[in-house]
Parts: sequence; C-alpha cells; structure tokens
Amino acid sequence: MKKRFEEKVILLTGGGSGLGHAAAMQLAKEGATLSLVDLNEESLEKVANEIKKEVPDVKILTLTADVSDEEAVKSFVQETKQQFGKIDGFFNNAGIEGKQNETQNYGIDEFRKVVDINLNGVFFGMKYVLEVMKEQGSGSIVNTASVGGIRGVGNQSGYAASKHGVVGLTKNSGIEYGQYGISINAIAPGAILTAMVEGSLKQMGGDDWEATGEEFVKANPMKRFGKPEEVGHLVAFLLSDESNFINAAVIPIDGGQSNKY
Repeated sequence: MKKRFEEKVILLTGGGSGLGHAAAMQLAKEGATLSLVDLNEESLEKVANEIKKEVPDVKILTLTADVSDEEAVKSFVQETKQQFGKIDGFFNNAGIEGKQNETQNYGIDEFRKVVDINLNGVFFGMKYVLEVMKEQGSGSIVNTASVGGIRGVGNQSGYAASKHGVVGLTKNSGIEYGQYGISINAIAPGAILTAMVEGSLKQMGGDDWEATGEEFVKANPMKRFGKPEEVGHLVAFLLSDESNFINAAVIPIDGGQSNKY
C-alpha cells in the first residue's frame, strides 16, 4: 500500500524540537522526503539522526537558518527546491513564546523579537514557498498559530499579537491562493507538553513547575496536556491530499479549552 507522502517533499521550520520534531517524525514514517530548518544546528542534527534511526531510508536535508532573516528564508526555500525539485508541503512552524509580562511592562525589544520570529518569519516563509507552489500549481501550507492567536491568554503581548497575525495571514492567503490548487491552513495548539511549554510553566512556577502544570490543566475539559505526536498527526493530515478542500481554516488542538466559557 502506498504511503501518503511517498514522492512528496515537505519543508519544515522549527524542525529541531517540539512540534516540528513530532511532525517530521510522523511525515518520515509516511514516506516523506524532508527539508528540516532550525536555528539550533545541534538540535537539528539530533532530530535528523532520531528520524533516520526510525526510518532508515528517509531522505533528509538539514538547514540552519534564522526565520526572521528574509534572505536566510529565501535561501533555504531555494536550496530545498534545488535539492529536490519541488516543495509539496510546508509546515511553517518556527516560533518562540518570549518572556511573560503585563503589557505596560513588556519590553519593546522583546516584543520586536517575538513578532520578528513568529509573524515576520511566517510571512517570509509563505512569500517564498508560495512562489514555488504557484508555479507548480499545487501545494499545502500549515502555519503554526496558537490558542493565543484566537483568544487572549494574559502576560503574553508579543506572543498573542504575533499569533493573531498568523491567523490573519492564513485566512487572507488561503483566499488568495485556493484558485492555484494550494491550501493554506493554521493549527492553534493549546497546552502541548513541549520544551517551550515546560519553559513557560517554569516562568510561572519556578522549581515547582510540575505542580503548576497540574493546576494549569484542571481548566481543560480533558484534564491533561496534549502530546506533540497528536499535533504531528494533525499536521500530516492537513499536508496530505486527503485534506485538499480544507482551506483558510484555523484548527484548534487544545482538548476543547478555547471553546469553554
């Protein structure tokens, strides 16, 4: 039986940890050829080696780049196209949370940094990947937004602003590019237990961060954190041909918490 991503080339940013790692592993298991991008070269190689151990015949290109640098983004998109001849799917995922603080005390430099990576980085990725996909007449893009992109979270001005921006970009571009056989969607993860969320819990609870986490998930209808591999399955579905008619959508994966009054 043919795997969903056989002969498909998927580009991922933020591939060295968290959701990028989980999605890359899932896509590789389903036959994808991968181009993995991350700022941290060591993490990137570690993930690539883990994937190769699990899927020995996988083809992986690893590229170290800062997504907030437009020229670097242009370069890794071109390099992926040059290496593999096409880009069928793009998981536009790299992002940071930033430091937590009330808006009046939120550092201006911190705000710029979070927006540069989370919003400008997503825009740059879309800009250059869409050129390739429009020429091909096909492709799927999944942007990583957040529940912080569909509601207020508190103490996260930069993060909330940037992720709301990702939602707007997704809807706008999905409407523009559907006519070219391209689908553009976003996922809105809630509390998924990645290193970034663990870092957030440590900001809130210090050494007692695990107890803070237990308290945090009490408000969730499912009473638990999400798992990175659960997000990986959703990303794979949205990048696959099975989801072609889903476009300009923002799909929460948060146990239902964003719908709770």
